[in-house]
Amino acid sequence: MGIRNLKPRHAAASLCLFAAGSVTCSGGAFAQAIAADDDKQQIQLLKQQMEALNKKLDALVAKQAQTANSQPAVSPAVASTNAGTSSGTSANTGTTSGAQKTSDADASGWGAGMPPKLKSLLAALGDMEFYGNLDLSVDYATKGLKDSYVTPGGTVVSPRGHMGWQPDVSSNLSYVGVRGKRPFGSDASLAFVYQLETQLDISATSGSSNSNSAQDSTVKGALTSRNSFIGVASSTWGALKIGKTDAPYKTSTARMNPFSGMLGDYSVIMGNTGGDNRVEFGTRLDHAIWYESPSFHGWSLNALVSPGQNRGYENSVQASGESSCTGGNVPGSGGNPIACNDGSYGSAYSANLAYSNGPLYFTTAYEIHLGVNRSSDVTNTPAALASPDGTDPNDIGNEWAFKVGAQYKFPTLTTVSAIYEVMRRQIPAYLQTQNERSRNGFWLALTQEITPKDSVSVGWAHANRTPGDPGQHNTAPADPNAIGIPNPSNGANMVTAMYKHAIDKHATVYADYALVINQAAAHYALGAGGRSVTVDCHDGSSISQGAPFCYAGGREMGFSVGLNYKF
Repeated sequence: MGIRNLKPRHAAASLCLFAAGSVTCSGGAFAQAIAADDDKQQIQLLKQQMEALNKKLDALVAKQAQTANSQPAVSPAVASTNAGTSSGTSANTGTTSGAQKTSDADASGWGAGMPPKLKSLLAALGDMEFYGNLDLSVDYATKGLKDSYVTPGGTVVSPRGHMGWQPDVSSNLSYVGVRGKRPFGSDASLAFVYQLETQLDISATSGSSNSNSAQDSTVKGALTSRNSFIGVASSTWGALKIGKTDAPYKTSTARMNPFSGMLGDYSVIMGNTGGDNRVEFGTRLDHAIWYESPSFHGWSLNALVSPGQNRGYENSVQASGESSCTGGNVPGSGGNPIACNDGSYGSAYSANLAYSNGPLYFTTAYEIHLGVNRSSDVTNTPAALASPDGTDPNDIGNEWAFKVGAQYKFPTLTTVSAIYEVMRRQIPAYLQTQNERSRNGFWLALTQEITPKDSVSVGWAHANRTPGDPGQHNTAPADPNAIGIPNPSNGANMVTAMYKHAIDKHATVYADYALVINQAAAHYALGAGGRSVTVDCHDGSSISQGAPFCYAGGREMGFSVGLNYKF
């Protein structure tokens, strides 16, 4: 309080003036103190009286607050109007803004001492909401690899490290964020909207995604690392936003994935063109602009464009303004040279059309990535041998995906979901023997509510074979001049099951089981698509041994028990 900062020579007069309106001032005591020759004694006496006055002031403030709380409540309409008037906002907007909430807080007493600048900030933020998803699980999983393999060329190779059962603690898809809106203009339905969202690495330390074979400066646990944007929205015409977000292709079928963030997440196969940990068509797109339509008789549309911002003709450098390569292409992954030539792309476009009516939901979605650079897969073609970096410049092509999905909830509280997906990579015919990116696949899921708080879910995902495969450490072509394996046995199936119990409206406990059955040349991974701990094809080899090697044909299996808290 300001009283504590008064100098001794002004304190007596100030205290007496203050006391004249609220407490008794001991004039004799002040006179005696001032008349004293000892300065230390004067200061000590003043401190004692200031402390007594502060205690008396605190008691008066508490009594005032108790009196305010005992008064009859004001009707909502009057409260809204008063708040709008006192905060300087329009009372006819039909919404309760952050400024109104601040004014209400002032009236209740707790915000009486709030600094004016903080009040102005809360008013500018408007109707604000803090939200989050906290999810931690204890897993027990195995890579399901053999002790040794014989390559097509007759060489015996053995995975290094712990390939069997191992426990772990995973943060899964944990995040927090703040979002809000503030009406503006003459149209009451028009509002400025914003969202700032951050991943939480609860069970691990946030940092860059470096490893013993890859160098990446991206910090997934950094501020605004997840869906973050600003924009304008209207209940009449929809919303236009700019920032970064999960693509419409991804969100269109998210409701059909009851295993989101778990070992059995459908991203193990759906949207995952080549297996492993990346989910190329189940991703978040940076530096994007998108439109979200309102519902027209059940129909809605979402459309997004993400400019490539890449100065390289072949998209082999980082996009301007970005900290790493596009498309989950971690520089140096697989022991390759540090470059953006293992999945980096230019511009991306994504859209979906959906229909919802009661228990029925239907959607169709499309996404395309332009100029996807996978030239590091081919190093022995004539074009590769003639290029300065030793890679084939023709192994840069567009990749697109299309899917249809449907969901229906029966009167028995049984929800059935189904998705069919087509993904294609467009490259010259002579490179098709190493094209592991073109395939079809499907997903089937069923959720049965047992009680209002208990449910069970089962799911099955299938990946068809691809035209070719570049080969992994245990499946490399026997011919050193071959660029890939035509018509490989690289299909896969994933089966998963889950039991979930809601403790209350915020907290849920769950148990999940998942199994991936890879064919001999496939390497799909459990937990792909965002979990902090995945179970994939890579062994524990060090960089001195040539970096971790990927062994195809594993049977990854895992059990998981977790706790989820949403707010």
